[in-house]
Amino acid sequence: MTNIAPFQNQPKPKRIKPSTPMKIYTKTGDAGTTGLFGGPRVAKDDPRICAYGSVDELNAVIGIARSTGLGDKLDPILSSVQHHLFSIGAELATPEPEEHNLKWDAGTHVEQMEHAIDELESNLKSLRNFILPGGSTQAAHLHLARTVCRRTEREIVSFSRDRSVSDASHIVVFLNRLSDLLFVMARFANHLNNVPDVDWKKI
Repeated sequence: MTNIAPFQNQPKPKRIKPSTPMKIYTKTGDAGTTGLFGGPRVAKDDPRICAYGSVDELNAVIGIARSTGLGDKLDPILSSVQHHLFSIGAELATPEPEEHNLKWDAGTHVEQMEHAIDELESNLKSLRNFILPGGSTQAAHLHLARTVCRRTEREIVSFSRDRSVSDASHIVVFLNRLSDLLFVMARFANHLNNVPDVDWKKI
C-alpha cells in the first residue's frame, strides 16, 4: 500500500498578506520590459524571465493535472510541489535572493520525492518497454507536466551558466527529480484507472 506520509504531514504553507491590495495591470510592462524584485528592469525575453516564466508554466500545467482528479495518493504530493515551485519562481525573479530572504530551501524535498517514487513504483509492473505519453486523461496531463518540467530544467541550466546569478543547482536537482516523479505518477494514474501504459512500437 502506498505511503506518502512525508508529504501529507507537512505543515500548511503560510499565507502572505500583502500590505496593500495588488493591482492586476500597471502598464509598466507595455514597452516590453519588466522589473525584477530588488533589481533593475529587463527585457521580457531576458533568460531570467524565461526561466521563472517556465516555472510558472510548469505550476499551471500541474494545476491542470490536479483538476482531472488524481486522488488522495497523488494530489497531496502535487499540492506541496506547487507551493515549492512558486517559491522557486520568487527566487529566480530576484537577482540577490539571499539579501531578500527569498533563497528557497531545498531541505529534504528531493528525498521526499524519491521516497514517493519508490512507493508508487512498488505498485506498478516493471517497465520493460519505452512508453508513449497517454493512456488515461490524468496520465496524459501528468506526462505533459513532465515535459514542461524537463524544458524548465534545461532553461534554468542555461540561465545559471551566467556567473553573475545566484547558484541554482538546488533548483536543478529538484526539477530533475520532479520530472522522474511525474513520469511515475503518470504510470500510477493509469494503474488506478485500469488503463495500460501505451508501449512504443517501431513502425
